[in-house]
Amino acid sequence: MPAKIPATVVTGFLGAGKTTLIRHMLENANGKRIALIINEFGDLGVDGGILKGCGIENCAEDDVMELSNGCICCTVAEDFVPTMQKLLDRPDAPDHIVIETSGLALPQPLVRAFNWPEISTRVTVDGVVTVVDGKAVAEGRFAHDVAAVDAQRALDENLDHETPLSELFEDQIACADMIVVNKADLLGEEEAGALVGRLRSDSRAGVQVVKATMGALPVDVLLGQGIGAEADMEARHEVHHHHHHDDDEDHDHHHEHDHDEFESFVVARDEIADPAAFAEQVAGIIRQHDILRLKGFAAVSGKPMRLTLQAVGPRIDTYFDRPFGADARETRLVVIGQAGLDRAAIEAALQA
Repeated sequence: MPAKIPATVVTGFLGAGKTTLIRHMLENANGKRIALIINEFGDLGVDGGILKGCGIENCAEDDVMELSNGCICCTVAEDFVPTMQKLLDRPDAPDHIVIETSGLALPQPLVRAFNWPEISTRVTVDGVVTVVDGKAVAEGRFAHDVAAVDAQRALDENLDHETPLSELFEDQIACADMIVVNKADLLGEEEAGALVGRLRSDSRAGVQVVKATMGALPVDVLLGQGIGAEADMEARHEVHHHHHHDDDEDHDHHHEHDHDEFESFVVARDEIADPAAFAEQVAGIIRQHDILRLKGFAAVSGKPMRLTLQAVGPRIDTYFDRPFGADARETRLVVIGQAGLDRAAIEAALQA
């Protein structure tokens, strides 16, 4: 059976920066073929219009699908599943699917929909990414323009207008595998650190909290989490069970942003003796240094096959993939994290 196609769900309030994050991801996809499903409220088509007109090489017109007849989580049977089937049936199936939810949609019902038999054997939720407006959340407002959020809520008669934004926010945090504190450039270092710490304590164990400016996250950090979220719904409890709709009219800025907030480097070492012990050693190093991703290959004494190692936060996956053949028998690991990693200490620990 072919491997399941990974899908990433991107959620967050109006104006948090979801569309900007997705645009940046497409511009830096490094050849990865990404298909988008954009969730719209009404027929405004704002986000889809922005993305279709972006002129990005890998962003073909038919790679962007808009569901403009309501919230994805309310129209799963009639809309979402057929859309996914159409995407999966394409002869040039995507490498990755990204779904942008509406600003007030709850991510849990959408993640649950991946268990529907029509698609469950062909696609999996790689991870749920919740984007938050760092400045607004630090000030207790949850959204940059609360009045705009309330105005969008008023457009939909099916909405529970009495639900406080704080509860919707808790739902989005409860379902997240990664929380992106966007607009970090508007926060002081101490303020940003306090917010990151608070969000970590409010989320499940293992959830990564990263800072970003203009949604500029390396693709290797954003995609490839390998969570399989649809099989882990018990941990993603909802604070309430109403369906919500919104149109995410994102602030679209045309600025170039590099990845100064992130760094990566390669660590080489000798052969390892015990894969299980090495994986445990790596997990401890990741926890100690708050490493986001660690991936690479290792040479194991007495084994002709190379050991592939991939770590997302504290979760580590190892397997023998192929013989070294004519390639040098060496261990090379790529370390990715937010700027400020103690490179010398990490290198020494991995080479120990």
